Amino acid sequence: MSDGIDRNGLAKRFWEKKPLAKLNNREWEALCDGCGKCCLNKLEDEDSGEVALTRVACRLLDDATCRCAHYENRHQFVPECIVLKPDNLDTHAYWMPQTCAYRLLWEGKSLPDWHPLITGDPASVHEAGVSVRGWTVSEFDTPEEDWEEHIIEEPL
Repeated sequence: MSDGIDRNGLAKRFWEKKPLAKLNNREWEALCDGCGKCCLNKLEDEDSGEVALTRVACRLLDDATCRCAHYENRHQFVPECIVLKPDNLDTHAYWMPQTCAYRLLWEGKSLPDWHPLITGDPASVHEAGVSVRGWTVSEFDTPEEDWEEHIIEEPL
């Protein structure tokens, strides 16, 4: 089963040999594990700066596939959606999920054993229980003042 991320033909363990800033676009996109957690709405404490993930999903997240329904043109629907790149990772890594490959590599850590680049199986993220598959709530059906009731503990 494919998760829509092209990981075919990439150099073996390229993420260990190249710095994030030197990855080409295909390698960069292949780092995504397909968990969908970056598409969850977050709450940031104004005083401490601490970020909490909620199970309230972006309107474009398909929680059956954990993919954005309009990835290529998502800014037409969600202008505030972040385009994560090597040159802005330092300002965004703090709110990324704790298991996110981009955050882990930026922090000098290794990819987890369940990551699809390690297992060769895009379903491994779901089998490991670290994706949002099947348990999000819609931001359309959940008023923002109720988001605190949907805070989740990380890592999943």
